[in-house]
Amino acid sequence: MYIHREGAPTLIISGILTAVFAIVCYLYFPTPYLYIGWVLLLGLYIFLISFFRNPSRPFKGGDHIINCPADGKIVVIEKTTEKEVLKKECMMVSIFMSPLNVHVNRNPVSGKVAYAKYHPGKYLAAWNPKASEENERTTIAYDTNDHKIVMRQVAGALARRIVFYVKENDEVTAGDEMGFIKFGSRVDLYLPLSAEIKVEINQMVRGNIDVIATL
Repeated sequence: MYIHREGAPTLIISGILTAVFAIVCYLYFPTPYLYIGWVLLLGLYIFLISFFRNPSRPFKGGDHIINCPADGKIVVIEKTTEKEVLKKECMMVSIFMSPLNVHVNRNPVSGKVAYAKYHPGKYLAAWNPKASEENERTTIAYDTNDHKIVMRQVAGALARRIVFYVKENDEVTAGDEMGFIKFGSRVDLYLPLSAEIKVEINQMVRGNIDVIATL
């Protein structure tokens, strides 16, 4: 396991500020509670390190597997109409990522990126049903041999930066990193109605380990 590159600026700046604050308090504001404050600061910094962790998880799936693209909890499995790319009824599976989860996002399938677009928007709570269409988000469509799969990164109430590394016409591999969302978020998958869903509501899943569906 290592620290994701998106975390380097945050960890460096927060580490310097934490050290400076701790030294200033020690020199100029000594109190019986100083050590408690140090422990709290250390705990906050350890949380930041944990948030940006990036465990090594080689993907071992096959051609007809929809790889889990994120760590979190399954909060939605339902039929819906994807209006931006597919423009037809499909199966939607949503993963809610809490601040305690790994926040690396991964390609759910191998294939060609047919569509990639960023949308500015609101910051509703990630579990709000309107978040998928009104929040800051990105929409990525993958062309596989037989199907088109849509993945949407959705910002949450705390998330203020969505990063995605793929662009249109890229050839990508399932399990490789495709992006990162900072501080609480959601990932939606839009799959063909014929997909066999392999997860359940409230199930905890991990990227590159669990299977969302098979085609």
